This record gives sequence, structure tokens and C-alpha cells, in this order.
Amino acid sequence: MLLFLQALRIHLAKDHPGTGWFYSLADKHLSSAIRAIHAEPAKNWTLAELGETAGMSRSVIAERFKASVGETPIEYLSRWRMLLACDRLEKGDDPISVVAPALGYQSESAFSKAFKRVIGCSPRQYRGQGNSATETRPAP
Repeated sequence: MLLFLQALRIHLAKDHPGTGWFYSLADKHLSSAIRAIHAEPAKNWTLAELGETAGMSRSVIAERFKASVGETPIEYLSRWRMLLACDRLEKGDDPISVVAPALGYQSESAFSKAFKRVIGCSPRQYRGQGNSATETRPAP
């Protein structure tokens, strides 16, 4: 698996400059930060911690992440959490009071506010949409 990832990084870095999550995997520093976010989405990540994980300063990771991924590391974290929330709301029956802390939110209210900002509707409305809910999901 590691060999595949390294080959993919080299290929993307040389032949396909661009922006987005996929292209950021070619950068070993940014991919470290992204892997950390994916491994621990509920962690209360700070820019300094993500920078340390990536072996960069706060200012360098902020600038490089935005240029490569197209959004800040904290915006990416928020969007990733909402994608996970969408999946849990669609496939599970856990109450929002369980989903919210599992994704790093201190309260149901904070989670609902973030969910509405990113997805465009409340978690309860999203869950009620059933199979058509995937149309409102943010792009990965």
C-alpha cells in the first residue's frame, strides 16, 4: 500500500499539477495532515497541531493547504466531519446527541449549526430526506 501511495504521489507531482484533496496526496507533508484528520475527525485539531503533524509551521501549512486543497485545514476538517455525519444519518439510527460528540462537537446545538452551514439543512431535515439526501452532500 505504501509503495502505491508513493508512486501515486510521484505521478501527481510530476504530471498533474492542480488543486483538490486528490492532488494534495502528492505532497507528503499535506498528506500527513489529511491522514491525521481522517484518522481522528473528532479531535479538536488546531492549525498548530496539524502543522506539527505535517512538519510545518502554522503559517506554512495554512498557506500550502489552501493553495493545494482549495480550502483551509479547518474548513477541510469541518467538511470531512459533515460527510461522516451525513453517512451516519443516512445509514444509522443514532440520535444526533450521539453523532455530535462522536464527530468532535461539544453540543448538539454546535453540531446542528455547523451541519446547517455546510450542508444547507438541519441534521433532522437531512435524515428525513431519506435516499434523496445524498444530493445535498458536499463534494468529497
